[in-house]
Amino acid sequence: MRALKTAILSAALALGIAGAAQAAESVHIPKQSWPHSGVFGTIDKASAQRGFQVYKEVCASCHSMHLVPIRTLAGIGFTEDELKALAAGYEVQAGPNDSGEMFMRPAVPADRFPSPFPNSQAARAANNGALPPDLSLMAKARVGGEDYLYAFLTGFEEPPAGVHLMDGMSYNNVFPGHQVGMPNILQPDGVTYADGTKATVEQQAHDVATFLTFAAEPHLDARKQMGVKVILFLLVLAGLMYATKRKLWSTLH
Repeated sequence: MRALKTAILSAALALGIAGAAQAAESVHIPKQSWPHSGVFGTIDKASAQRGFQVYKEVCASCHSMHLVPIRTLAGIGFTEDELKALAAGYEVQAGPNDSGEMFMRPAVPADRFPSPFPNSQAARAANNGALPPDLSLMAKARVGGEDYLYAFLTGFEEPPAGVHLMDGMSYNNVFPGHQVGMPNILQPDGVTYADGTKATVEQQAHDVATFLTFAAEPHLDARKQMGVKVILFLLVLAGLMYATKRKLWSTLH
């Protein structure tokens, strides 16, 4: 029975369930307004910086981002000195040394964000058998992307009458099946934003969804800029080719 409960909790962990992307298609996800949407949209760097703060102070105790180098944050406005100071607050495994032993050292910006747990077994033991998913690509891994992340983070509520939650589960109105192994982690004023923005649950959810979108695709802005340049180049080239065609054909009549 214990093994069955562990399996259920692991499978139902928020954002980590296998096949949740397909199941989420049957759940209505409200559309939000994102500055980075559309061809000319760009990442709101201030929002992404606040979102990183939410990740660091609220999410990072359970969720890793082991695919994201710390220096990636330069893309949302962190300076070199800020990145060095931030990295120094983490420790990463290095080595082997001359004695053939691994050791811990302060991280540098080139290092990736370390996991809060040494291995998956330790992560499960600390989370009632459930394995918190890595958030590096979460914004790309879910149908609805940042809209889904926002809806999920703001979707915790008391279960309707007659709905019985399994032990260790929380009710979420947009998660497929509505029972998740993650508690409601966002609380009003759960963080204090340095820029004075009021930290409502909705604001925190919006900011961390923006940050995770950036983390999943840090070159989003550059890609869009390049796309616009390519389109403009092709339009100019098409115009020149058309003018050349008319000039050449005009000499044949």
